[in-house]
Amino acid sequence: MARKTRRHDSGADAPSDAGAEGRVGAADLDRLIHERIRLGIVSALAVNASLSFNELKALMKTTDGNLSVHARKLEEAQYVVCKKSFDGRVPRTEYRLTASGRRALERYLDHMAALIKAMRGR
Repeated sequence: MARKTRRHDSGADAPSDAGAEGRVGAADLDRLIHERIRLGIVSALAVNASLSFNELKALMKTTDGNLSVHARKLEEAQYVVCKKSFDGRVPRTEYRLTASGRRALERYLDHMAALIKAMRGR
């Protein structure tokens, strides 16, 4: 049977909340957001207008390199935007969640809620 999909803002096909015959599967989760650090980044940015690189690093309890790699993947998907500036002579990197990033997070959370509902309904 064909699986219902809808377009991600990043261009990838994303399954709707329920697949064929109303089934919901964990394999259908948005893999870009599902990774722990990336989920943490978009979640933190969803409740803050913006956060600096150092603020995100402290929140995620990760290294510079790890945060940088995950933030770049989210940038490439246009889920976050990065603004680089200087505070005096000190470089400052600021991140903000985009509208498409917020929609992707909402889809992810809706899918998780559907999984939870399906599991508790059994």
